[in-house]
Amino acid sequence: MKIAVLGATGQTGQYLVHQALQQGHTVTAIVRNPAKLTVHHDNLKVVEADIFSADSLKTHFKGQDVIMSCLGFPTAFFSSVTGYTLSMNATMSAMRETQVNRIITMTSWYTEPNSGTQSSYLIRFLLLPMIRSVLTDMFDMEQLLQKTEDINWTVVRPPGLKNLPASAQEFLTHEGYFVPDSNGYPVGSAVARGDVARFMLSLLNNNAWVKKGVAIITK
Repeated sequence: MKIAVLGATGQTGQYLVHQALQQGHTVTAIVRNPAKLTVHHDNLKVVEADIFSADSLKTHFKGQDVIMSCLGFPTAFFSSVTGYTLSMNATMSAMRETQVNRIITMTSWYTEPNSGTQSSYLIRFLLLPMIRSVLTDMFDMEQLLQKTEDINWTVVRPPGLKNLPASAQEFLTHEGYFVPDSNGYPVGSAVARGDVARFMLSLLNNNAWVKKGVAIITK
């Protein structure tokens, strides 16, 4: 397939690019700083674009089969985070102009404000308040996608991320904001970035999660 990757120089995005090339896909890495991506491959094209500009993006979306986004934006303690919603608005506009209707993007567990009530004390009262500005913007972006009728989207929600390559472990999945055990409590707390990339790429041949959000964890 022809894949345009947003956030290709990020830690998860680099795993996604590597794995996509290994699987024989043709990748266009859309980045702010091309020098940050040191991969060289015959099926890889690295281009510079403004992720907040539909006009900038549409040039590189033409002819693509799918857009895959691993974009990430840092926590803001004294202001709101807006990168997720602003970049997705530009992305959806560019997709419509270029008639690309499939996007696979990643957010996180606990984006919905009340979804962390069953998490551990440390996560509920320390971590989630610290990253709430990011989770709120992620949630707003998810709401944007849920309101669209003409775009086939999937939101992949991993928990904490470990900077590790893909494993061969099976995935546990749940259509919700975390993966619960039989008692409704979250299963695990972290997943390898390489496994997140592996799961996202598996969706290219799987329509089970089209127009859905899916929380993931490895067994």
